[in-house]
Amino acid sequence: MKPSILVLAAGMGSRYGGNKQLDEVGPAGETIIDYSIYDAIRAGFGKIVFVIRHDIEEQVKERFVDKLKDKIEVEYVFQEITDLPEGVKVSAERSKPWGTSHAILVAEDKIKEPFGVINSDDYYGVESFRILYDFLTSDTDPNSYTIIGYKLGNTLSDHGTVNRGICRVGDNGLLQDIVETRQIQKTETGAKAPGADGNDLLLSGDEVVSMNLFGFKPSVYEYLGEEFRNFIDSKGMDLKSELDIPTSLDKFVKNGDIKINVLMSGEKWFGVTYRDDKPFVVENIKKMIRRGIYPARIY
Repeated sequence: MKPSILVLAAGMGSRYGGNKQLDEVGPAGETIIDYSIYDAIRAGFGKIVFVIRHDIEEQVKERFVDKLKDKIEVEYVFQEITDLPEGVKVSAERSKPWGTSHAILVAEDKIKEPFGVINSDDYYGVESFRILYDFLTSDTDPNSYTIIGYKLGNTLSDHGTVNRGICRVGDNGLLQDIVETRQIQKTETGAKAPGADGNDLLLSGDEVVSMNLFGFKPSVYEYLGEEFRNFIDSKGMDLKSELDIPTSLDKFVKNGDIKINVLMSGEKWFGVTYRDDKPFVVENIKKMIRRGIYPARIY
């Protein structure tokens, strides 16, 4: 069975100021998701599953489901704050989704095979999907996963700070831990971020970072489910706390229950974290079309 791709598309993009997942960046009205799906199809993936909200269901169906029906299997699931383990207690005032770990868990009924996870507003590059596909089709250990890693310097925005998970990788290529580092700003010599001690944390730009491009086996549902239940028990009354994927898996990595292979991509990431990023994305798409990486019209 071919591996699938899970597209995390339920967020609104508050810093961007609108629904950036559906913003058009290609010459024929393509979104970043269109290019990711195009790369996934030619890498060999067999199914796309969108995690969405009910209020963008019609837009997603119109933009993706109908025009992809002859190219790849497409399904979608809803991430609702009410989709929780039976009997848990949460704040009645909660309106914010529970995070990326929860987004994966809501897709459990739709994906029973190895699968990749991507953000809908990040461009990952052709090579990255090929690396991900090769891993998911060749690695047979059910508790062996992957992160496609990027050099920090290839993932920065010229228009504001970004948050990145900086990976510590062992000599064996396995993830040891991820440190979520916030407000990383590009500099002439690399990057910097506020340090815990009040001084700037200086970064070279060569650090390995995660861009939420993961490869999982179905066993991940068990591990994420266990940590999500623990999270809800302790944070269920919070109004804004979320559980991300690295935090969920950290304990299991350190216990040796799972291993996460860090496979490096040489691609340069780009995305629309800020509205001022869009012209850069549009120009880069045009350059890749001129180089023959993409056709002028994907569909």
